[in-house]
Amino acid sequence: MNAEDYTPEQMAGQRLMVGFDGTTFNAELKFLIEDLKVGGIILFARNIESPAQVAELCRSVQVCANGCGQPPLFIAVDQEGGLVARLKRPFTEFPGNAAMTGVEDADHFAAVTAAELKSVGINMNMAPVLDVAPLGFGSVMEGRAFGHDPAWVARLGCHVIKGLQAGGIMAVAKHFPGIGRTLLDSHLALPMVDLDPTDIETVDLPPFVAAVEASVSGVMLSHILYRKIDPKWPASLSVRIARDLLRSRMGFGGLVLTDDLDMGAVNRHFGISEIIQRIVLADIDIALICHKSPKIVQAYENLVKVMDADLQAVLAPTSSLRRILMKKKDL
Repeated sequence: MNAEDYTPEQMAGQRLMVGFDGTTFNAELKFLIEDLKVGGIILFARNIESPAQVAELCRSVQVCANGCGQPPLFIAVDQEGGLVARLKRPFTEFPGNAAMTGVEDADHFAAVTAAELKSVGINMNMAPVLDVAPLGFGSVMEGRAFGHDPAWVARLGCHVIKGLQAGGIMAVAKHFPGIGRTLLDSHLALPMVDLDPTDIETVDLPPFVAAVEASVSGVMLSHILYRKIDPKWPASLSVRIARDLLRSRMGFGGLVLTDDLDMGAVNRHFGISEIIQRIVLADIDIALICHKSPKIVQAYENLVKVMDADLQAVLAPTSSLRRILMKKKDL
């Protein structure tokens, strides 16, 4: 089915990636896939017990999607290694980006991780982290970043991207346009950055420019307010950052995702209706909601309204859907 043939309800669902409770296919997942028509799910430690269990869970949700006429689901996980790795032993545990000493480490991590994710049915990794963490700054990303040198971060990050994608796993670079120079955790509050755009372009953007050139499948936006680029909206809701900078200036044609909309940086400042309007305006493809909550249904309902209004106005609400379906062709 072509993007133009999708109903507003189908378009809305495909633009959601959601979390859930449980380790087996259950009524909650059935509702999310059949009724809300979600385009993707994301796994956390609460959903993982063993390789065999994860494989059966992934198989079950794909069977459900296929059975109700939906395209394959994106099944994502945060498997960066080190501090953020949802899959524990017997999956391979790596020390993380900060411990890598060269491209050999990046290549090994990517090859092993891709093979293990693919073996259980996961098709997207929310990695690599491309944030640049300056020395002695106390960055919130210090333990998760490759390092403080933009060229080094770009080099190792691109090796991870290419290795994951060569192994059949979509890579998602994060957190655009860079949160290495923030001290406040966006899980809790809305960090604000007063850096000049030229400074951001010199330090923070080079790894993402390299990732775009390496054909990274997706880019995740940060929940940071870059006041000298957009004084009102954090990157995850910003037309200036997501559409004008990432899409237009940098030429990125892949998937653009928000960070988790449950995080305090947005959850405490914006309502779901306002968030969805901004996501659509900013040419963002996928809204990420990582925990079971009424917000998932509210986001779906608001997306349906926007999709339906765009169709009525003979606009082009199918651009995001085309990008999503193009990535799903290989699934």
